[in-house]
Amino acid sequence: MIMRIERARQDDLAEVAALWHAGWHQAHADIVPPALVASRQPAEFEARAAKRLSATWVARAGGGLAGFYMLEGDELYQFYVDARFQGRGVAGSMMAAVERDLTGRVAWLACSVGNDRAARFYEKAGWRREAEEVYPVESAEGTQEVIAWRFEKDLR
Repeated sequence: MIMRIERARQDDLAEVAALWHAGWHQAHADIVPPALVASRQPAEFEARAAKRLSATWVARAGGGLAGFYMLEGDELYQFYVDARFQGRGVAGSMMAAVERDLTGRVAWLACSVGNDRAARFYEKAGWRREAEEVYPVESAEGTQEVIAWRFEKDLR
């Protein structure tokens, strides 16, 4: 499969938000508080993503958006692969790009407790589960909290 990873553009935001919405609900609907689930809508994420456009990359394959990731300092803040592209190497290629972007530091990410599929992927990619902690989550209703596993990888 031919894939390219490039910085997201303004006209990608609606598609990024739709991909995030589907992926977030697939992974989190059964493991986080119902109020948070109800507040997670594409328009809310699109507004957040617009503020972080310069730190957002998209993976394109098969004529469409295959995935995206977003960085915030040393944090891998968002990482999603479209369900149609899962298991096809997109996540591994995206993670390699993330690690190149975060070279020279100890990178970290938060993974909701119970999101076992994502946790297995991160561990397979060499990230270490370091802690279980309260993680603030942005939403249309304001900041909410979830319990998350903190993963780290030393990229120095």
